[in-house]
Amino acid sequence: MAANAIDQTRRMLSLVTYLRERPGARVGDVARAFGISEDELISDLDVLPMCGTSFRGGDLLDIDTDGDRIWWHNPDDVAEPLRLAADEATALLVAARAVATLPGLREGDREALLRATAKLETAAGEAAGASARLSVTFESEGGVFADVDRAISERRRLWLRYYSPARDELTEREVDPIRLFAVGHTYLEGWCRLTEARRTFRLDRVAEIRLLDAPAAAPEIELRDLSEGLVQPSADDPEVIVEVGPGGRWVAEYYPHDRADELPGGGLRITLRTPSPASLRRLALRLGRDGRITAPVELAESARRAAREALAAYDETTEAPGDGAAGGGQSPEA
Repeated sequence: MAANAIDQTRRMLSLVTYLRERPGARVGDVARAFGISEDELISDLDVLPMCGTSFRGGDLLDIDTDGDRIWWHNPDDVAEPLRLAADEATALLVAARAVATLPGLREGDREALLRATAKLETAAGEAAGASARLSVTFESEGGVFADVDRAISERRRLWLRYYSPARDELTEREVDPIRLFAVGHTYLEGWCRLTEARRTFRLDRVAEIRLLDAPAAAPEIELRDLSEGLVQPSADDPEVIVEVGPGGRWVAEYYPHDRADELPGGGLRITLRTPSPASLRRLALRLGRDGRITAPVELAESARRAAREALAAYDETTEAPGDGAAGGGQSPEA
């Protein structure tokens, strides 16, 4: 089971101290000391060089590995006392106060955050007073994040009411959470008991969430590499152009695309790539009057043909006894 975001942060903070005291530590030894796999450790090491003592990009941790040993090249530089600029102190204080109000935050974490905030206020001096005049309010995603984070930490199953824009419907499902991650938006990856398959849920589309007493029991599955994005079309994949009206703008959020150009009336012309263009016929059927495939021509015609066949089948199944062309029956509107 993957660690949650708070546990990973704790581990990485401890890792900095551990590596400072052990120059050239072996990857295997460090992984065993922290009770994680070598792949998880390497993932942490990929993040640490983006951390440091300045929000402006200077004084970052110069840590790397050759796959066998871990080297920290500038431990003395980043060990100097931290001096925050006024804007940095203000940003930290506003963020800390906002996070402390999140629903579902573990009480121990909330108390630790409040203690750290109090120390920061003392160190910030006049900047602390300026930050008190600012506030941040989280949208509902913040509460969902806290519940998911808690479920991962306590290894509990979740119940979700989830909105799917592709089907324009809410579904209820039970999910065994696996991990939280962010790729543009924040997502929950978990084992869906409704479909008995791995599924990814965008947190801002969770309409309702509850922690269940049942333990999470996701099967052992290999985590996907998300370094290149949630979905990774190839540049060699065929290009497809979809034009949508205002009611189909969700396609630009739901499908990775190369570009999305505005059309008159609030629509979009979306250019995307897919290894299987035929799979987008279903998208065309879902869009109905809200959109259409315009290129390639063969796919556009195939989608129109599939729509005509679907309408014909619908007419046949809804035709009342005795109705029909000869009887003057009236077909339902498509």
